Amino acid sequence: MLLTTNSFSFPPHSALNARCKSRSQVFVRSLSHCDPEVLSSKSFRCFKDVQNERPSDEYIFKNLEALWDDGYGTQTAEYFSELANDFSKHDGGPPRWFCPISCGRPLKDSPVLLYLPGLDGLGLGLLLHEKALGKVFEVRCLHIPVQNRAPLEGLVHFVEETVRLEHASSPMKPIYLVGDSFGGCLALSVAARNPTIDLVIILVNPATSFERSRLPTLLFLHEVLPSVLDGALSLIFLSAIRVLGDFLPKDTLIWRLKLLKSAAAYANSHLQDVTAEVLVLASSKDQLLPSKDEAQRLNNSLQNCRICILKSNDHKLLLKSDNNLLTIIKGSSKYRHSSYHDNIKDYIPPSMSEYRRESDGHWLFHLATSPVMLSTLEDGKIVTDLSGIPSDGPVLFVGNHMLLGLDLFILFLGFLKEKRIMLRGLGHPQNLQLDIASGIPHISILLRVFGMLPVSAINLFKLLSAKSYVLLYPGGAREALHRKGEVHKLFWPEQQEFVRMAAKCGATIVPFGSVGEDDVSEMIMDYDDQMNIPVINNHLQDLNEKSFLLRQDEEGEVAKQQLHLPLVMPKIPGRFYYLFGKPIKTKGMEKILSDKEISQALYAQVKCVVENNITYLIKKRDEDPYRGFVKRAMFQAQTSTPWDKIPTFDP
Repeated sequence: MLLTTNSFSFPPHSALNARCKSRSQVFVRSLSHCDPEVLSSKSFRCFKDVQNERPSDEYIFKNLEALWDDGYGTQTAEYFSELANDFSKHDGGPPRWFCPISCGRPLKDSPVLLYLPGLDGLGLGLLLHEKALGKVFEVRCLHIPVQNRAPLEGLVHFVEETVRLEHASSPMKPIYLVGDSFGGCLALSVAARNPTIDLVIILVNPATSFERSRLPTLLFLHEVLPSVLDGALSLIFLSAIRVLGDFLPKDTLIWRLKLLKSAAAYANSHLQDVTAEVLVLASSKDQLLPSKDEAQRLNNSLQNCRICILKSNDHKLLLKSDNNLLTIIKGSSKYRHSSYHDNIKDYIPPSMSEYRRESDGHWLFHLATSPVMLSTLEDGKIVTDLSGIPSDGPVLFVGNHMLLGLDLFILFLGFLKEKRIMLRGLGHPQNLQLDIASGIPHISILLRVFGMLPVSAINLFKLLSAKSYVLLYPGGAREALHRKGEVHKLFWPEQQEFVRMAAKCGATIVPFGSVGEDDVSEMIMDYDDQMNIPVINNHLQDLNEKSFLLRQDEEGEVAKQQLHLPLVMPKIPGRFYYLFGKPIKTKGMEKILSDKEISQALYAQVKCVVENNITYLIKKRDEDPYRGFVKRAMFQAQTSTPWDKIPTFDP
């Protein structure tokens, strides 16, 4: 049954329950009153009863639209300390699962996520992430009462039973284990004992590095020195341990440190048995454990592991407001409903907090470029907004690339803001590389969160079949990494690559042109210049030999897809301009599929429109009274006009 805000599972301490009533929003339901031996099965049945109460038509996964409210940031780390102090008083009974009320009710067919806490054992570590995770996961948090002295084997068995029961109920769905510090050792132990169950393990600063930290020394001193020195010891060693001392009695802290020592030893001795998919999140400068080095070690020791190094010196990584766990899961392609990740079915569009973070975090770039977006109506009229963009998909946007793809996020954010449309870009696989030994690059996570996929015929077909809005740059890396004097020049293949695919899916093609890179930068050193410098020459050759290069079977300029980083000199910013041409409907044009000449003619038409749009923008931008940055800044200061609404030329 669904428990109300006045009902808790923490027996038998009524005093704790009374205090918790003011904190009752933390819990939606608690899943056990019983002995450890029967805890898992009754927890499972109770949770399933809650599931069965949901209206079947209300929780459809596809209803999660772009800019959905994930609630990230509405609960703070300060609230964690307040709750931890309350919950640690007179806290007894067996370990149990609870579901935070802020998680709400997840969408239909959401996978289960089990959170395994650190040394505190409270299960409150997901506080900042509960609302976001609760939309797409069945979230359950493990609570180990302060007075509980369950041995390691008991805790492993407890989690293991829950995992097995959940797997028996939904054998085709993955089960997520988020192991935080000590919980990471627990998660690996369970995974090692259940190699045939589909598990996704997310380790957050895992404490498998216990023996290489200062914690063994701290444990020894805590055991042998009198309590009068406890505060000084914690102060000398680590602030994280000092915080634990605020709500864990000394005997509990010593017990937990011993438990951690055993858990780390067991997990490390069974790493070879872990077949689960593992993602390690590590603080770059963890002050409690050598987490960055440990992530590298686990990456080398586990069969299926990726790592993500995050800029933080805090051991409690999940309580840092700049690290959204769901964003990392999505951007690492770890979210799935079945045995494999589907780029279409498993895609979760950007939330409002993700949009705001990228929009606000790069406000200076947006202010400097103040992009102008124009579109073309069915009658050929050009308007200064996106009203000419088709309201129904599938739509294929085809245009020219600016240097280094500077235009990408402007388009992503612009379409989200004005049209609530999610553009699914097709980009170079190197930009979306995940298998990096030093950690998944931040740009890769960001691009995947905002819908980009590796460019391929199959991905284009899947997106168009799903009626998506797809962004395609036929010029690829050659256009984005062009040479001196090649600004606004197209480098497209001779033969069409997208027309017949668009026609097969009945997509509307929208050609567009963009200009402005020459207003913000000047090329100083291109690929040819760098290849004339011996040391850089060797580096570029080595880079491209190891990279995945496209169009190696093509001829001409389009085949020159060598990766490099051009050296550019910033200018006092001008402005970016985009013109989306009149939509070209392919639905009903069956001849395109069978007649190569017709498809080639349409391809040439699209390319011609893109070139004409570029020419139009280059000419018309001279009429823009606010093309210069200084005039735009003065206008904005006087009128408080948003950067994307500053006036431009009359089309």
